Amino acid sequence: MNRKLVHLVMHFYPRSWRDRYGEEFEAILMDERNSIRTLLNAAGAGLRERLFPTLGCEEWRSVSFGAIVRQPSAVVPMAMSIVAIGIVQVHIALAGFARQADEGAAAHSWQLLMAGQIPLLLFFAIKWLPRTPRQAFRVLALQAAAMAAAMMPVFLLRW
Repeated sequence: MNRKLVHLVMHFYPRSWRDRYGEEFEAILMDERNSIRTLLNAAGAGLRERLFPTLGCEEWRSVSFGAIVRQPSAVVPMAMSIVAIGIVQVHIALAGFARQADEGAAAHSWQLLMAGQIPLLLFFAIKWLPRTPRQAFRVLALQAAAMAAAMMPVFLLRW
């Protein structure tokens, strides 16, 4: 296979991956016959590696709870729940506990925030549960607690 093409495909992979596996993988690609399909598969795998880095077994164990809970896919759903709690509190402060004839903007905002968390929670679970199940379950428990805290006033007040 053409050395320049192989070198170009190798740049789809993150530097840490190239440092560890680059020479061996480059030799494997060089032994392959000149195939566009092989190059596209290798480039696609490199992009997937950039998005979802592969960790070795030793590295999985060393990933801390704090490192996972700081991931955007972990923080954003919890922040959305906190904002939803704030919306309920502001609505109670302004309109009181009385039930409104129309749901209004506050209710629609709360509903969007709560429903918008679901795709983010799924993304987090798909990405982190296979890698670090113990820490990921803890983060999912925190996210579930935040969602429950945002839902509790709505259900208790029967809005």
